[in-house]
Amino acid sequence: MRRVLIIGPCGAGKSTLARELAPSLGLPLVHMDRLGWQPGWFETDKAQLSARLDEIVAQDRWLIEGNYGSTLGPRLARADTVIYLDFPVTLCLWRLVRRIVTLRGTSRPDMPDDCPERFDVGFFWYVMNWNSGPRLRTEAALSQFSGTLVRLTSPARLAAWRRDNGLG
Repeated sequence: MRRVLIIGPCGAGKSTLARELAPSLGLPLVHMDRLGWQPGWFETDKAQLSARLDEIVAQDRWLIEGNYGSTLGPRLARADTVIYLDFPVTLCLWRLVRRIVTLRGTSRPDMPDDCPERFDVGFFWYVMNWNSGPRLRTEAALSQFSGTLVRLTSPARLAAWRRDNGLG
């Protein structure tokens, strides 16, 4: 594994897994949220995001975590492995609630400074509708992927995969 993507619904644990795997795999870690947001919850300009991402995916080794469907194509074109945390939406929503309660008012390590965790109805709506929108687009993009796809459907399957592959 030299160029790895970790994708899945918000709240699946992509950032946590990425922080744990990157050192084990010896790969530089890139969080899409750090690229996609500026301090104060301002979105990065699409052209700037694309340019920054082009520089990263051109590298020989990386681990990139995050969905950002509009950027998935170029990342998939260079990735050799995709780890898809295909977890149930109900679990992801529960994890989001727990994250908001635990981190409310502070910025997560995978976010730029001054992007404090908060409750956002639109964000929850996006996750609630994952299976009827983002999931379909993700599946369509993955159908063209020719590398190794690791689809994990539960935290237990993730733990077993990590154990079986000597990754914690």
